[in-house]
Amino acid sequence: MYEQISHSLLNDILVELKKKTKPQNMQFFYTRLGANFYAIYSLFNTLYGEHPDSKKHILHLVETLMHQYISRPSHLKKIDLEREKDHNWFLSQKWIGMALYCNGYADNLKDMLSRLNYLQELGVNLVHIMPICDCPEGKSDGGYAVRDFCKIDSRFGTFEDFDELVANLKKRDMLLTLDVVVNHTSDQHEWAKKAREGDKAYQDYYFIFDDRSIPDIYEESMPEVFPETAPGNFTWDEAMGKWVMTVFNRYQWDLNYRNPAVFIEMLDIILFWANRGADILRLDAVAFMWKKMGSSCQNEREAHLILQLMKDCCQVTAPGVLFIAEAIVAPTEIIKYFGEDAINAKECEIAYNATFMALLWDAVATKKAILLNKGIQNIPSKLERATWLNYVRCHDDIGWGFSDDDIVTAGYEPQSHRRFLVDYFTGNYEGSLSAGLAFGRNSQTGDARISGSLASLAGLERALKNNDPDAINMAIKIILLLHGMILSFGGIPMLYYGDAIGTLNDDSYLNDESKNDDSRWIHRPKMNWEKAMHRTQPGTVEYSIFNAVKKMISIRKEIPAFADRNNRELLNVDNPHLFVFSRFDQINSSSRVLVIGNFNDEPQFLDLSPLQRMGFFQYDSIKNLCNGESLHAMNGNLMIPARSFYWLEA
Repeated sequence: MYEQISHSLLNDILVELKKKTKPQNMQFFYTRLGANFYAIYSLFNTLYGEHPDSKKHILHLVETLMHQYISRPSHLKKIDLEREKDHNWFLSQKWIGMALYCNGYADNLKDMLSRLNYLQELGVNLVHIMPICDCPEGKSDGGYAVRDFCKIDSRFGTFEDFDELVANLKKRDMLLTLDVVVNHTSDQHEWAKKAREGDKAYQDYYFIFDDRSIPDIYEESMPEVFPETAPGNFTWDEAMGKWVMTVFNRYQWDLNYRNPAVFIEMLDIILFWANRGADILRLDAVAFMWKKMGSSCQNEREAHLILQLMKDCCQVTAPGVLFIAEAIVAPTEIIKYFGEDAINAKECEIAYNATFMALLWDAVATKKAILLNKGIQNIPSKLERATWLNYVRCHDDIGWGFSDDDIVTAGYEPQSHRRFLVDYFTGNYEGSLSAGLAFGRNSQTGDARISGSLASLAGLERALKNNDPDAINMAIKIILLLHGMILSFGGIPMLYYGDAIGTLNDDSYLNDESKNDDSRWIHRPKMNWEKAMHRTQPGTVEYSIFNAVKKMISIRKEIPAFADRNNRELLNVDNPHLFVFSRFDQINSSSRVLVIGNFNDEPQFLDLSPLQRMGFFQYDSIKNLCNGESLHAMNGNLMIPARSFYWLEA
């Protein structure tokens, strides 16, 4: 869009930059900058127009974009051009992700090379390596308390190891996802050290106060993220003699995005990792980026403007790179991280579908899909060029983020239902074999989230201890049912390392003083490669899970209807234990797949007559895509085995 003020400013900026820059092949940079600059200028002016050095900062911003474009390797620029031509490339059904710690899945980055074959054997082609930036030992928050954003922690290896791994991933046509922690730094970061030394410029990088008067006003409306281990949102720093905002942990200082210098620093870091070969960047804790007194300091409009500005800037320098919004918030809020009032994503192309994950676990506990069906109906429609990241487990806890209104509509009382879920998944409910742990328990409300591995939450750990074959089989069925849902729902399925071989809880974290107050470490184990070898031995738990998931992944990649193009239809059925939806191929609309999940411990029957009136199953024989077998309806009813799912060709 041409707009005189912004383009006059751009001309002035380019004149200044050309004085400092040698001639380069900058055609694509200038084209993208011209196309995006009005949006960049408008957003920057909205956020920082009142700042006394606003013009100096926007010059620095464009200078940063140019510098990173010049630094971008030619093979990545080529990928940018390819993805600009096929801009919906990431919506394909062929992408299957796995999240892992490089020193949990392997020993380090170098050792990861010898472990890539496992991922390819399973069918994974998108690897999310959890944070690898330099962190203080013992105060790292699992890698999210960063001391140096542009340095790899020595525990993981070197940039030489990293570059070798990235090159190997590219050869295998595997995507790389990395984290950038945008909300805070470690209190040992260079910026924090300079702030401690009294440097006013760097004190403005954070929220720092001489006394409690302003912090107390913030505290009136700010919730506590970790009430057990990090109560309150401010920490007294003895060396500096001031209060610092620390929303997550005492050693994590929140960045002040009211300062344009902070935005430019973080954008430079994002582009640094884009230029190191990341295809996707997971932006951590984006909901917290803008702080405002009198609010919860979450999901503020300005946080969205910051993300839009980051995206517009990234499109100038590295347009082939995608953003994931790590915002575990209510459905009405999460949808905004794709971008409001738009057709295509203008903030992040990918967002975590945390509500779907929590609803799946609710269905496991209640053995009913009532709340699952209600909750999914109330997730707003996503944008066209955007997708969900669907997962069963991740490195974090499970929170019960669905709405109270949905719980009431499903026939439950919100507080008692959440208490039931905590009791069920901690094994304190009659009949439950779950072996999870409560996390972040709030002593005032009684609320808690859940830690635990997928297999242990599904009952496998206790079933194995009890040597109960029926319970073992049921736990395996639950694990496969949950994977069957995320692989077919629509979006990018993100598996978690160890889940494909039934990895159990690991309580070794209790022996580590830096971890033993955080129960989430129980599901962040060291990958047991001896156990993983059992995946080749029929009759073992590992074989049963791994090969079933592997087959599901293989089948998914062959079904165009599983691409994510707003091509899912939720179907209401009379049976409360069933979750039923259809997927259809937009090119061939007659090609449909019917997905049915039975969350009950008993077989359930689906009345096909309403579906037949909708055009499904006009023939007696129904094909189950998961095994190629033909199913037959009995008196118009289809039987779905206990804790099982079907992908049916309709």
